[in-house]
Amino acid sequence: MIPSGSSSFDIEFTVEQQSSYTFYLDIDKNIISGYTDRLEAMKQAIYLILNTERYRYIIFSWNYGIELDNLFGMPVSFVLPEIERRIFEALIYDDRITDIDNFEFELPKKGVVYVKFTVHTVYGDLPIERTVNF
Repeated sequence: MIPSGSSSFDIEFTVEQQSSYTFYLDIDKNIISGYTDRLEAMKQAIYLILNTERYRYIIFSWNYGIELDNLFGMPVSFVLPEIERRIFEALIYDDRITDIDNFEFELPKKGVVYVKFTVHTVYGDLPIERTVNF
């Protein structure tokens, strides 16, 4: 039954940002070793996002990861701006990331792009480097 009259629903709530405290992934040793937080946790989150192909794994949201597979075989003039756009799109979904800029590209050999950029987070700025094969 729908209440009649002029009733209002005054709901008070507060928005709270979740902690960045998480398990530490030691990429070099290929093990989980302790915990990490804040800027170090952001490095790890960025690494995981940029190394997960979007839409490939059903365990992840369709907003998680980056789309790089369909860049194979494309011309460099298309790939460079597209990589910048896709990196931005992949990372900006994380609410701890405020901006991504200062993109620099190098083409060390055919079919390979080396990209450097800065990720601005609520914990500080992170210089990131990534190699993309296309």
